[in-house]
Amino acid sequence: MKILIVDDERDIEDLFRQKFRKEIRNQGLELVFAFSGQEALDILGSENPPRVMYVFSDINMPGMSGLEMLSIAKEKFPEIQISMISAYGDSENYNKAMESGAKGFFTKPVDFEALRKEIGDIIANN
Repeated sequence: MKILIVDDERDIEDLFRQKFRKEIRNQGLELVFAFSGQEALDILGSENPPRVMYVFSDINMPGMSGLEMLSIAKEKFPEIQISMISAYGDSENYNKAMESGAKGFFTKPVDFEALRKEIGDIIANN
């Protein structure tokens, strides 16, 4: 299963690779990283149909926000599950994300056990 992590902070890649090292090794989980909303859309559009099954994206990024990326991605690729993350657990971002088709909404710091459960549910249903 291919997962796309979208965040403008590049150090997030090491953190996710460390937290999911067992799943990468044992369950064939593949992590792909994008550092902007546009880069995420480029990755999703590079294959038809996209092999990415799940996107986990930050909301607050320079340029295209995660919410803008979410709206465009859900329109083009409605089958892809997308969850959002924000340093601010405000109801406005939560409501916008859910109205735009987000599967879930996380706040920073990431609850990796909850994220692991969400990914496990997606794997089980595909």
